[in-house]
Amino acid sequence: MEHDITLVNVSAGKMRRYPSILNFLSLLLNMWGIIRATSELFRIYPDVVFSTGGYAAFPTLYAARLLRIPTIIYDADSLPGRVSLWSSRFALGIAIAHPDAVDKFPPKVRDRIARVGHPIRKEIEHPTKEGGYEFLKLNASLPLVFIMGGSQGSVAINEVVVDALANLVTKYNVVHQAGAVNLKDVSNIASVVLKDSQYKDRYKAFGLLNVLALRMTAGAASVIIARAGSGSVFEIASWEKPAILVPIPKDVSHDQTENAFSYARSGAAIVIEQQNLTPHVLEAEIDRIIGDKALQKKMAEAAHLYARPDAARKIATILLDTAISHESV
Repeated sequence: MEHDITLVNVSAGKMRRYPSILNFLSLLLNMWGIIRATSELFRIYPDVVFSTGGYAAFPTLYAARLLRIPTIIYDADSLPGRVSLWSSRFALGIAIAHPDAVDKFPPKVRDRIARVGHPIRKEIEHPTKEGGYEFLKLNASLPLVFIMGGSQGSVAINEVVVDALANLVTKYNVVHQAGAVNLKDVSNIASVVLKDSQYKDRYKAFGLLNVLALRMTAGAASVIIARAGSGSVFEIASWEKPAILVPIPKDVSHDQTENAFSYARSGAAIVIEQQNLTPHVLEAEIDRIIGDKALQKKMAEAAHLYARPDAARKIATILLDTAISHESV
């Protein structure tokens, strides 16, 4: 137990959309999971069950339905998962992050949907430009391009960035969060690419930026290049920065592609699908955004409108209101 949170393991299996012997195993796992979840929920009988979707939530949601325990669901992606769509039929409340998710739910449940955004860390909200260049030891007279890989980085994006690096540093500062596991390789290749460049000091590579460095970099950035996980999208939106999103390919996950295009439709970002990502295309889009102040302003304004501050508080309020209502019954 940590912070008064008790973890109870419940088995669950992913039901595949195609015929597979693994579906039989998943069925058995789900049946056992429902029995275990029903037993545990009956024992503690909570005032509300909260789900963020995914197949692992299915047994507990099924048990909550059997026991008539109020359920609140939250789906962070523009394309809700199958478990979220199924559980929306009996959930008392449905919280979503992206506006496009509304139309994916059945019409009869849409009056129970609230768009709350995606919870992000309070300490990285609303960064300011002041101090960023000094902190990063960069030339304050040049725009800053921020490549924001996640904790694992992105090999595909890293490779294209390094290939474009020799040209980019002639015009911009480049801060590259490459991922801890990729940092050594990226740094070695970049040092070769920039070996004879007089602008090599304009490039800074990091594995994973700490909170202070991330806040400083985000505040100083003119454009941000990132994957399209929902958390990343809403962090960028809270920073009100133009973005170039490169979603994970659809054959790996549909979620990021849907998230990316949902955000792009707002006017806050452009999308380059990974199969179309080349050094030339990336550089051209960076140049287009940074070279057009009116476009930058328009994208920043769109990001501001897309952002949903205090998402965590809003979700917590929904849960508490539901729990209090159930407790008083």
